[in-house]
Amino acid sequence: MSRILVVEDDRSLVRALARNLKVRGYSVDIATDGATAIRHAADKRPDLVIVDLGLPEVDGLEVIRSLRGWADMPIVVLSARGSESDKIEALDAGADDYVAKPFGMGELLARVRAALRRAAPSEDQAMVETPDFTIDLASKRVHAENVEVHLTPTEWGMVEILVRNPGRLITQPTILREVWGPSYETETHYLRSYIAQIRRKLEPEPSQPRYFITEAGMGYRFEPAPEDDSDPARAIDSVDR
Repeated sequence: MSRILVVEDDRSLVRALARNLKVRGYSVDIATDGATAIRHAADKRPDLVIVDLGLPEVDGLEVIRSLRGWADMPIVVLSARGSESDKIEALDAGADDYVAKPFGMGELLARVRAALRRAAPSEDQAMVETPDFTIDLASKRVHAENVEVHLTPTEWGMVEILVRNPGRLITQPTILREVWGPSYETETHYLRSYIAQIRRKLEPEPSQPRYFITEAGMGYRFEPAPEDDSDPARAIDSVDR
């Protein structure tokens, strides 16, 4: 069942969208303003977002830009702004498709299906394999030595954002914002605690991590191919103190 986040402040339209999506087997979350949408996206991890541009406080363009800072789920704009310049701005911000109001429900649903098909991970993309553990991003399961490893929802959120960006530094504020929410961007002690738990569960030697690497004072990165841990200086630098 695909999870869809509907971001729209017109409550009658929200009801119609939610009803039509649920009838077709989708799980639906609703946000009526931009700030709530960003929090919901971080908490619920939807498979697709439908977003209006004219939202209170944080507008739809800012929602798109915020999501694109960390997530790759499809974003379909549903907006009364139908000019070419509006469409270009939304697509340049990171939207995948644009449907102008008034619209036909059948067309919107077809575009949702098409966006989900395009975003469906290939077998290679869905599986992250290392010499010590395997992560199935589609089913959200982790196995080490053929035994399933239980991760809490928060641990999974942190692991997922890292493994979806192999070799890339993910900054501390980005992880905190997307896993815990926008109001936690300065709570770096959360990261130290949870990265230690993740290492205990997945690293062969948690005190000398090979996969979940700390970039001191900046953030973390995931190395799918284990680093050479023969260098003591690298091992020391990679562990939070």
